[in-house]
Amino acid sequence: METLLIILSILIIILVLLQSGKSEGASEILSGNADLFKERKERGSELVISRLTMVLGLAFFVICLVLSF
Repeated sequence: METLLIILSILIIILVLLQSGKSEGASEILSGNADLFKERKERGSELVISRLTMVLGLAFFVICLVLSF
């Protein structure tokens, strides 16, 4: 189980790093020009990566719960 947890951790890190940023830039955020909560549709590979990250995150959570009891 611990080996599976380590593999899931590495996969989640890789998938999070592959995701594109949601905001344009730090200067726009600090100046107030960026709309942080605008609706963005995910399509194609971005949608697949996002959903895969969610599934692996849930699997990580469940495995951690199982190992704690």
